[in-house]
Amino acid sequence: MTEWLNQVVSPSFNATLNGLSGLLLILGYVTVKRRCITAHKTCIFGALAVSALFLASYLYLHLVIRGGKATEFKVQNPLAEPWVAWLYYAILLTHTILAVVVAPLALVTAYLGIRDRLRSHRRIARWTLPIWLYVSATGVVVYWMLYRLYEPAS
Repeated sequence: MTEWLNQVVSPSFNATLNGLSGLLLILGYVTVKRRCITAHKTCIFGALAVSALFLASYLYLHLVIRGGKATEFKVQNPLAEPWVAWLYYAILLTHTILAVVVAPLALVTAYLGIRDRLRSHRRIARWTLPIWLYVSATGVVVYWMLYRLYEPAS
């Protein structure tokens, strides 16, 4: 099991989960606007599940597989211009801070929806959705900048 898990869990797997979460959020938004509430719930709970899987996978990758060692942009991309590294770290910083914020926000928003407290649900969802979408999108951008923007370091 561990060997299989070590092969599956990777930065590209995590970026895929981030992208899938964002897609489910967009579908959830579209379905609620069309008043397809069951489809909306399915999409949002799917986004929550995918995000939870992402978090577990990300922590496993960095704590178990990599032993707690962070991937440094300059080490991974030694040919990158300094401004690209600064941009990467700016995106990473906002991504990380907002990921910490959106996790409980998403859970509270879902809870309010489940409890049919729709006025409060809508009020908080107006903040939750754009933040969560930003975190999902910048997760993919961070992966792309770190692993795909430049040729791999030898």
